[in-house]
Amino acid sequence: MTTLDQIIDDFAFLDEWEDRYRYVIELGKALPDMPDAKRTSENKVQGCASQVWLATQATGDPEDPVLLFEGESDAHIVRGLVAIVLTIYSGKRASEISRLDAIVTFSKIGLIEHLSTQRANGLRSMIRRIKNEAETRLAA
Repeated sequence: MTTLDQIIDDFAFLDEWEDRYRYVIELGKALPDMPDAKRTSENKVQGCASQVWLATQATGDPEDPVLLFEGESDAHIVRGLVAIVLTIYSGKRASEISRLDAIVTFSKIGLIEHLSTQRANGLRSMIRRIKNEAETRLAA
């Protein structure tokens, strides 16, 4: 997987929005496919115009576990957004996830203002789902 720093650097290098959208699509293509068994209604993210699934696995300290996320979408650009969101959150402790705001990163790379309203709402739904997962694990 591409690191967050690499994604930020790549966005800074790309001047044209068409190139940036192509890069988002490439990030999505590099995202590992989610097994069909995990594409369940339980893992489906509500509030997305496209179909999006997020699966969570917790490891380590039960009081502040490391959360690993898998994601998938049936839309190319959204799949790329999923890839960026997973790069931001996956592999971090629940306490760190609850403090992170991916919208700040999307604003930093200048992507948030170029998303349609539906895609921006879907992005917020994904982030909300991940943060709720982290907060639920911390409260357990």
